[in-house]
Amino acid sequence: MATGATPAPTGDVVADRLRAAQDLHDRGEPLDAVIAAVHAGGLSRAQRRRMHAEVLNGPLGLRLEAAARRDATRLRHAIDLLRDYLAGVDDHVKRRLPVARRLAFHLVEHRDPAALAQGDELAGLVAAAAEPSKRVRRGLAWYADLPVSAPPELFRLRRSDLVPVTEVSDVSWHDGRLRVSGHAYLVGLSVRSRRFNRATMVLRGPRWVPPISVRTRRVYRPEATHEAAEPGCNYDWAGFVAEIRPWSLRWRAGLRAAVHGVKRLVRGRPAVRDTTTWHADIVIWSRGARATGAVRGPVVGRTERPAGLRVRQGLWMRPTWTSDRAFQVVLQPTRAVLTAVRHAGDQVELEGFLPGTKATKGRARLGGHRMAADFTPVEGGTRFTVQLAVPALLKERDARRLWVEPKGDPAAPVLMEGADEVHVPIGRSEVTVLRDRRDRLVLSAHRVWPVITSAEWGEDGSLTLAGSYPDTEPGQRELVLRQRTGQTYRVPVRRSGAEFSVRLSPAAMYRFGGTVPLASGTWGLSMAGGKGTTAPLRAGHDLLDTLDEDPRVVDGRSYRLVATRFDVPVLIAAEERPDDEKGAGGLWSLRRVHYPALRRTPLREATVYVSFDGRSYSDSARAVYEERLRRGDDREHIWVVRDGAFVPPDAAALGLGTGITPTVVREGSREHYTAMATSRHIITNTLLPQWFRAREDQICVQMWHGSPLKRVGGDQRHMSRDPRPPAWYRQAAEVANWDLLVTQSPWASEVLCRAFGYGGEVLESGYPRNDVLAHRDRADLATAVRRALGVPAGKRVVLYAPTWRDYDRRNSSVRLDLAEARRVLGRDHVLLVRGHMMQAAPMAAGLTVPGPATVVRPGPMARESAFAIDVTTYPDLADLLLIADVLVTDYSSVMYDFAVTRRPMVFFAYDHERYRNSRGMYLDLRAQAPGPVLSEAGDVLEAVRLIDALSGDYADRYESFVRTFTPRDDGKATARLVDHVFTDSAGR
Repeated sequence: MATGATPAPTGDVVADRLRAAQDLHDRGEPLDAVIAAVHAGGLSRAQRRRMHAEVLNGPLGLRLEAAARRDATRLRHAIDLLRDYLAGVDDHVKRRLPVARRLAFHLVEHRDPAALAQGDELAGLVAAAAEPSKRVRRGLAWYADLPVSAPPELFRLRRSDLVPVTEVSDVSWHDGRLRVSGHAYLVGLSVRSRRFNRATMVLRGPRWVPPISVRTRRVYRPEATHEAAEPGCNYDWAGFVAEIRPWSLRWRAGLRAAVHGVKRLVRGRPAVRDTTTWHADIVIWSRGARATGAVRGPVVGRTERPAGLRVRQGLWMRPTWTSDRAFQVVLQPTRAVLTAVRHAGDQVELEGFLPGTKATKGRARLGGHRMAADFTPVEGGTRFTVQLAVPALLKERDARRLWVEPKGDPAAPVLMEGADEVHVPIGRSEVTVLRDRRDRLVLSAHRVWPVITSAEWGEDGSLTLAGSYPDTEPGQRELVLRQRTGQTYRVPVRRSGAEFSVRLSPAAMYRFGGTVPLASGTWGLSMAGGKGTTAPLRAGHDLLDTLDEDPRVVDGRSYRLVATRFDVPVLIAAEERPDDEKGAGGLWSLRRVHYPALRRTPLREATVYVSFDGRSYSDSARAVYEERLRRGDDREHIWVVRDGAFVPPDAAALGLGTGITPTVVREGSREHYTAMATSRHIITNTLLPQWFRAREDQICVQMWHGSPLKRVGGDQRHMSRDPRPPAWYRQAAEVANWDLLVTQSPWASEVLCRAFGYGGEVLESGYPRNDVLAHRDRADLATAVRRALGVPAGKRVVLYAPTWRDYDRRNSSVRLDLAEARRVLGRDHVLLVRGHMMQAAPMAAGLTVPGPATVVRPGPMARESAFAIDVTTYPDLADLLLIADVLVTDYSSVMYDFAVTRRPMVFFAYDHERYRNSRGMYLDLRAQAPGPVLSEAGDVLEAVRLIDALSGDYADRYESFVRTFTPRDDGKATARLVDHVFTDSAGR
């Protein structure tokens, strides 16, 4: 990570130079500065080789790839600098680089710089190398199939290219042996049977200790093929099962202990048993290729916390995982055990026992802190006690392991060995003494955490969690489910003293008055409430051995509750897919076989609706669908739904009669490809999948999701460089599918046609999605939306809807102080915050996530009624515009839609210059915006407060804005579009 500071020297000259070069690269410094940091002066030949290999495969290789994707001028500059550098690199180093790097640097050295910079050979190589390359066998060697011309020996796959892909699905004990199951294969080399397919697990111990070779048994495991990234490869027989005998480790560890014991006895010290660790590698022989790599990649859940086995009194064999998820086996002697934990006043006392050791002096170590300890010899060993100050523990808050260091002996970790885990309450905090996955004592002090002691699945797919949460603060608590995307759900928790329970249905989570399934991915669990606190959930260690981690399938989706990182519970949601749709192989089959075959079959009178790639039932597609149902159009209606995001209503649910029910196809499914290949009409508001190619007799209607303010398509700066970027070709192929482009205005028609290079038919009907804003029943519709959002009648609604930033997508776009907004605007206002789907989810103190029993997020407004409501996941923005009295936005196309209402707007353009210079704009916002354009949050809030007085100042500009940008949004746009596309002459 770039830090902006010069890395501190480590004593390793090569490592220091590499770190300096990486830091310069991460900070975006010029290429010549990166090269200067890895000069070869003062290095031996071996050091130079090591440094050149690392930097060519790291920063310099990445810089060349980045230059190949940009313009010819930058690429030529990079080529000239790298040619000079490569002249001083040993050929031995170049030959051992990964094949794509090897070929790229060969081109830099041996091709004419001007021709290479102007051509697309490097860019093609970079693009091909980003995908798993095809492997070709010639004789007994394997070669990469890449789109460049070079000497054949440069394409040969070497050790750096043949890296095993592994995953471990189970680690368990059977008849006293450790059984390790999973799959392992070499990328690009199919494994269709046991023939010419061997794998050996090798356990490598410390230095001279003899390694342990364990021959594996190859087994059928089609999951390896389903999860692979390479189309056309079959890894069905890549599964393996290895069994490790404890005796193999014990005699080697005994030999090592004897040698170390003799050395200690020579120095006059008693022998001490030590921990011995074996790291697991796997050696694969597959169709003439041989490669070695670490065994890594445990399946999340029980495999991450395998049980240990007591092989004899005081000696354990424990399979474990390193921090980088590599497998290892540890033979761990019991040198110190915990016997008691006592708490008195501000002190916590830990008492333990050292079996077989006589010591009177020594120290203890908690994490990196050494401290005093009392050692008392007793029968069979030594008793020790450690006094810990509670205030110091609460100040540190980190979880740390306890070690004892008898004088003259190496440090020994304190093991729990069956001792009870302890929670010492200290007000709203606690001191805990727990075990880790290797049974070592871990001590920590933190706010009281809720601990799950029971987890039960119901027959209906509901999940009930129960446990203890001795938080002394009264009040409501909520279970918070949060995904990495920022999406959040909240479920009320029942409390009874220190106990809690909560019931949730992952397949039917509350959202704005309805229910939706959890989106695919991993959901973290925490508890919210109290004095603005959020506490992470933990799984009780007594529960771990019996926790049911099997998936539950409900309505075609699976849900698993698992404990990862030992005791962190998470809920994993996923779509259930047929085997022939899984992985790159299934995708390749659907795109290259299934879809082309169906394009040759007759079309059916059906319409496919795609709104934001299937993410929501919304926008103009929704308006067109409902208008056709209103007219009784009983032709087939097909909605593409991504990840179970919604269920489109039928005619009865919309109050439009009975008998018309839409078909739902899962995005990416076989049915999706079938629908796109055989349906007469395709209705969309965004780019269609790259694999789609419209048939001659299909009608593809593009209702782009907004008149643009920011530059789009070919008008973006990067789209005009030479050679053209891949996005340019992607856009050209997409636009070739369009038969009709629907726009809001003549101005939008001109901009969109130029930006997308579109020369086909344009219908300036206005946007169907905005008809609701001029609907005669809009007051009743607004009341229903307010009710779904929990907005009380009579309150003024301010909608804050910023757009996304290309240069800052990871940060929340909420730049308003919600507490200050509440103070300035008063209790008669409600603020709706609508984040953009391309931006990190909104996060701000006091922002409310609607749920069955809404609780305000931690912040200064926690005791007030809901003022700021997060409506990012509300399905249709048009509903929010319908109830908004004031719009606060920046550079979003929502301004054109809201103009239909003639209600006031305020523009919060805090980064106006940067955004204009980075993305570009079609409008002079400060001169043309139909409302004040402000750069300070305080000024925005003041403008909203005084908006009635300010609106008159922008009345003329507002009317001009409406005439130019929304002249046809009169509530009849949908009817015009349906008449144009779906009349008898155009459709049936």
